Amino acid sequence: MRARHGARYRWLLLMSVMVGTMASIMSSTVVNVAIPDMSHHFTLSQERAQWVSSGFMVAMTVSMLTTPWLLSRYGYRATYVGTMLLLMAGGIAGGVATGFPLVLAGRVAEGLAAGVVQPIPAIIMLRAFEPHEQGRASGLFGMGVVLAPALGPSIGGLLVDLWGWRSIFFMVVPFCLLSIWLAYRYVPTTAPGGALAHGNGPRLDWRGLLLGSAGTLCLLNGLVELRGGDPLLAASLLAGALLALGATLAWLRHAARTGREPLLNLALFAHRTYAMGALVAFIYGIALFGSTYLLPVYMQMGLGLPASHVGTILLPSGIVLAVTIGIAGRLVNRLSTRTMVAGGLALLTASFALIVAVPPRSPLLALVAIATLGRIGLGFILPSLNLGAMRPLAKAQIPQGASAINFLRMLGGAAGVSLCAIVLEWRLAAHGSVLTLGGTSPERLAAFNESFLLLAAVCALAMAAAWQLRDAPRPAAPAQ
Repeated sequence: MRARHGARYRWLLLMSVMVGTMASIMSSTVVNVAIPDMSHHFTLSQERAQWVSSGFMVAMTVSMLTTPWLLSRYGYRATYVGTMLLLMAGGIAGGVATGFPLVLAGRVAEGLAAGVVQPIPAIIMLRAFEPHEQGRASGLFGMGVVLAPALGPSIGGLLVDLWGWRSIFFMVVPFCLLSIWLAYRYVPTTAPGGALAHGNGPRLDWRGLLLGSAGTLCLLNGLVELRGGDPLLAASLLAGALLALGATLAWLRHAARTGREPLLNLALFAHRTYAMGALVAFIYGIALFGSTYLLPVYMQMGLGLPASHVGTILLPSGIVLAVTIGIAGRLVNRLSTRTMVAGGLALLTASFALIVAVPPRSPLLALVAIATLGRIGLGFILPSLNLGAMRPLAKAQIPQGASAINFLRMLGGAAGVSLCAIVLEWRLAAHGSVLTLGGTSPERLAAFNESFLLLAAVCALAMAAAWQLRDAPRPAAPAQ
């Protein structure tokens, strides 16, 4: 493929997988716009309607761990095309569904596809690009991927107004068709490392996958039950998550000792830099997804702003994030990983802390500035964290390394939304306030402020781990 397409091939390859990744990320966020109309159509309770998002999230988180096995057994192209076909089938199934179970099945199928495809770009960047090019590639890829969730809800809202909620599910179809066409032109058929992919390769570690899936389901459902559910059931589910974690670790060690191919090679975490990067990714996921949930609720329920103002405040910060990622990608080879990641986390921490100082009737410009400050921090973290954490790994470990770090980030994100909701409800109860009443109050604002201070503390904890990141020696760029 490189001989056929010349020196630009690696960029064409990156563009090919970027289209599919954008489709998978867009499918994760854009459906939220259709939930109110869908709930009315199928007469769903809020709890059942929420499974449209939760089912996607759980399926995506778990399926990330299967990417290395799929790539080694079927190769890049077959795995990538298969995920795009599954994503497209899930979208079509949701769009034509006559009952809610088929909608949910379509969302789970989309989640499975999105989970498999998301680690692939990081693997390609570390294999197809020279070290001095990886930062620029990561920045370019990050700009494209960030635009998907930024533009998706706006386009989705327009589609719902024009053609109803079903049109949202069909939105991924053109992206999937384009990505499949690009895959047959530019994505190689080989497995990572250039080896031929054989359908009779190593068997999937089903025991590890089932144990990991059970633990993930218990953890996320246990956190949901803590939000006003049955305390006994919540405790049982969280205890089940701990047991499943212990059983998963024991099985992975046993599989490695007996010569099997484990779902996750625990030897990855023997690299201190990778272990710290994985910890940062998990905590960062909590802060990122938790704040994505908390900010719009705070602006509407805490400050009493209309929904249109919320969009106006968050849109400029999304554009700044895309630009920052492009700039940060060029700085990856000039600044150390820990400087980039810890500096970005410091800006994110500052943005959460500054929200507490915002008066109830402050100008919108102040909120825009604070939201933008946090997104600049995110822009510095995204291109450098994965690359910096995985550079010490051997080439054979990169596929599992990319899958594991993406899994931990998404697991942190899925848990972060529930944790923020739990803390907010706890602090509201402590101050004697509720969100169901109209208007705002000092007690409600105090509860929101304490929730943001918790997020600031979480980011500060991640900064301590980020400072332990150590860069491997990098070859210098060739002379021009």
